[in-house]
Amino acid sequence: MRRLLWPVVVLALLLVLNVFFTHGFFSIQVRDGHLYGSLIDILRFGAPLILVSLGMTLVIATGGIDLSVGSVVAISGALACLQISEDASVFTAVAAALGLCLVLGAWNGFLVASVGIQPIIATLILMVGGRGLAQLITDGQIITVNSPAYKLIGGGYWLTVPFGILIVIAVLAITAFLTRRLALGMLIESVGGNAEASRLAGIRARGIIIMVYAFAALCAGVAGLMISSNVSSADGNNAGLWIELDAILAVVIGGTSLSGGRFSLGGTVLGALIIQTLTTTIYSIGVPPETTLLFKALVVTAVCLIQSPSFREKVFRRRGRTAPSSPAAEEKVRMREGAPPPGLRSAGSEATRATREGGGSPATEPPHGVRQ
Repeated sequence: MRRLLWPVVVLALLLVLNVFFTHGFFSIQVRDGHLYGSLIDILRFGAPLILVSLGMTLVIATGGIDLSVGSVVAISGALACLQISEDASVFTAVAAALGLCLVLGAWNGFLVASVGIQPIIATLILMVGGRGLAQLITDGQIITVNSPAYKLIGGGYWLTVPFGILIVIAVLAITAFLTRRLALGMLIESVGGNAEASRLAGIRARGIIIMVYAFAALCAGVAGLMISSNVSSADGNNAGLWIELDAILAVVIGGTSLSGGRFSLGGTVLGALIIQTLTTTIYSIGVPPETTLLFKALVVTAVCLIQSPSFREKVFRRRGRTAPSSPAAEEKVRMREGAPPPGLRSAGSEATRATREGGGSPATEPPHGVRQ
């Protein structure tokens, strides 16, 4: 829980900051049977990023990275809108889009786990080629659709709550159950810690890597459906553009290490909400559009530094040199100052005291078996 302390603090500060620029920021109203308010908007617009970040979390936990999720977002929305525009049912369109996303994710995992290509290179291939595939599906045009059933995915409401939020809650609950209530989470962390040792221990590391990349693509596909259905159109060029970078930032802010191993789903959700709240804050305080990205980068950098224990130790001097917190630290200080260890120091003081009392040099014990 301590890892989540600073993300919670940063999110709370951003929310409080918005109070000074947006009147009634924390107020939530019910209009026409739907929940409205700034907090609801943050959750609704941040839902696609949360989904992409959840998939990215498991990929990073295995020691990998997925740069292709933005292109998968565009492909999913483009294929679904194309199917609907050709009079296909919403179920068929959604199934086709998500099926293609699973295939693309499994392809990424195959390149990483079986072929042995570095994750950043393997996913960079689909990042570039996938964007071209999305434009090929849309024929370089923006496809518009008019389907109330499809609109529900990203822009509709159910039980007064935006349907996209309910999708995120369901995916998060399923992911948490599979990774925390079952052994799958430990297997993913073991592969991220040492894939070769996991393989020698009998864990099918290749299968797990392929699975997490497929899951990341599936999450990106659902996010693509939410984004395209919210605007009832598909743009193969701009849909999901740079969302992979925001997802990586959300995972890092949430406390998951890029080197793999332990991961935090709750931290990832907090990280995604921080990024979305930051975007809302930028618009609220009136940051000029030409400096928006720079301002966002500076704030994210500050957040990451605040989360770093070594940075906080250097800045706030939580542990002074005069009071080391561990025996190892005390030993380092002694060696730096040239002082003898405690054992030698006490032995020397006893020898000196014996010399003073006896009036001569301290008596030495003869070796065993030697007669004086």
